[in-house]
Amino acid sequence: MINFEEEIKRFKPSLDVEQVEDAIVKSDLTDMTDLMMELIKEERR
Repeated sequence: MINFEEEIKRFKPSLDVEQVEDAIVKSDLTDMTDLMMELIKEERR
């Protein structure tokens, strides 16, 4: 049986949409396109 009091104690709210957007924008996400562009630039030098 579910102990609701224990579940409430362990509950951690998820980020709001705006907080998630800020976290994504602030992180430096390098994807395959970025890597390929860097390789092309180096090859042209």
